[in-house]
Amino acid sequence: MKKVEAIIRKSKFDEVKKALHAIEVNFFSYWDVTGVGNEKQGHIYRGIAYSTSDIQRRFLVIVVSDDFLDRTVQTLLDSAYTGNVGDGKIFISEVLDVYRIRTGENGHTGIN
Repeated sequence: MKKVEAIIRKSKFDEVKKALHAIEVNFFSYWDVTGVGNEKQGHIYRGIAYSTSDIQRRFLVIVVSDDFLDRTVQTLLDSAYTGNVGDGKIFISEVLDVYRIRTGENGHTGIN
């Protein structure tokens, strides 16, 4: 099993959520987060400079079985993409086991 953590633009969240549901990834957690990115310049809008170094994002945590990993990552890449700086990041790590508290099921059956 794998844990997929994604930091995406808040404006892309609804599109990402629909895309994940479409591939049957129906459970994940998310938080609103603020981070600091690589972009050093601000943007100027109507003569006012805005800092883009502190950016509002949404942080998603998704645990999937190994056979869902590639389609989950590709769905995130496709649905969160804008082509602009700050589209986000995806991190993948190993999960040793998963337990469903209500039933005690673990492993693959504990995820779904």
